[in-house]
Amino acid sequence: MSDDAPFDYREIDDVIHGRARLSVMAYLSGAGTAEFVELREATATTDGNLSAALRKLEDAGYVEIEKRFAGRKPQTLARLSDAGREAWLAYLSRIEAMVAGAKR
Repeated sequence: MSDDAPFDYREIDDVIHGRARLSVMAYLSGAGTAEFVELREATATTDGNLSAALRKLEDAGYVEIEKRFAGRKPQTLARLSDAGREAWLAYLSRIEAMVAGAKR
């Protein structure tokens, strides 16, 4: 991050910055692991939007997806990967730097 350009938008992680993905990352950072339905309700997304967000986060290596059965019902679990947690913390740091720059 450059001190000369505290508002450089290019330093914001676009994978995380999308609204649904940002919501998923925020929720998982506190919840640890979440089942699809829980995550959908917490983030107020549709099944399709959540699936797309999870796929993009998984492709980036930020989220790990586990599919299993609970009884006879399929269950999808999501959790932040180590890389995802690092990316989340870097994202928060970047946003905090931008806010601090605005307060100058």
